[in-house]
Amino acid sequence: MTSTEAKSTTDTELDRVFGPIFERIAAGAVAREIDRTLAYEEIGLLRAARFGALRLPVEDGGHGASVRQLFRLLIDLAAAESNLPQALRVHFVFVEDQLLAEPGPARTQWSRAVSEGTLVGNAITEPGVGAVDRYRTRLTRDGDRWLLNGTKYYSTGSLYADHILVAADRDGERLGVLVDARADGVRQHDDWDGFGQRLTASGTTEFTDVVVAEEQILGPGYGVPGPTYATSYLQLFQLAVLAGIAARAERDTREWVAARTRSYTHAAAGLPRADPLVQQVIGRLSAAAFSARATVLAVADLLDEVLGAGAKEAEALVAVELAAAQAQLAVIDTVLPATSLLFEVGGASIVSEQLRLDRHWRNARTISVHNPAIQKARAIGDHLLNGTELPFGWSAGERSATVSPS
Repeated sequence: MTSTEAKSTTDTELDRVFGPIFERIAAGAVAREIDRTLAYEEIGLLRAARFGALRLPVEDGGHGASVRQLFRLLIDLAAAESNLPQALRVHFVFVEDQLLAEPGPARTQWSRAVSEGTLVGNAITEPGVGAVDRYRTRLTRDGDRWLLNGTKYYSTGSLYADHILVAADRDGERLGVLVDARADGVRQHDDWDGFGQRLTASGTTEFTDVVVAEEQILGPGYGVPGPTYATSYLQLFQLAVLAGIAARAERDTREWVAARTRSYTHAAAGLPRADPLVQQVIGRLSAAAFSARATVLAVADLLDEVLGAGAKEAEALVAVELAAAQAQLAVIDTVLPATSLLFEVGGASIVSEQLRLDRHWRNARTISVHNPAIQKARAIGDHLLNGTELPFGWSAGERSATVSPS
């Protein structure tokens, strides 16, 4: 069943379910940042509300949300806790692949598992290896089974997940492999040391003689050439995070200014909230949040059309990939300056570690270096000037997963 055939759920209904959850998640964001507390409890709240099943049809135990509704909620979730949409992005691609797959027992099994709270993480990138054709993670034959060995980094969300989608090599063939996160030989580490997005569970995953059954091999994996919806879809998650960061930065700064009574002898007003220069900063922060949100939702509308048509038309896939790339440059150039500008509304008080307003810039700067903007800008220009293919970079497997989720 495609997204256009699914029974619809209204924004109001979705907000009624997830709004209170997002508020609970937001309430602990600063404390988690200070203590580096991974968001297991918050993931638990989302599981219980079947957030991971947003795109599943209602009759399959999901919420029947459109792509636009999904990204609308992801922006709101990012405003509450910017780490969580990033941690869940491969999960939603996996779900989307199931929706696009032919009906059958495997799709039914996974739809049921996702509706009950199952989450899928990833282990794609390897430390020190810059190209997919040089990945060292290997599948080797061991009798009637396969063994998986290798080390991955940037395993975003996998510490929160039940299954891990792994990019592996089998005799020169790149494959996607779905592994139980609790299987023998799987070791996960929270050793991501970036200065932002610290709670995405993006550290190292080691696979040592992990037994892989034939049905756990999904088919061609990450790096298979050709247009796919998934690169634009994955990129849009990063942009939803930026839009959410902008929204939270504006809200946090506005609330801080509204409560502040101390100003400066050379200020334009006695109270900061009456100062036209401070008001201008709040206005610019608000505009950044609005434009980032609108841009993300515009690309989400295009993805709704592409996925509703089965994601098979190459021209449409190229068009949405171009739109996502253009949106990336626009959103980054809007949000990054805004998260730096917010410090202009106050003196030394605004850099207090207890406020952690710096997390907005750190998180935005960190999420912005994924798929570096300078490379994306060049790719856009080359495509428009010379017709060069855009750099599609993701395929989770050509066929639906057949491994049992149990």
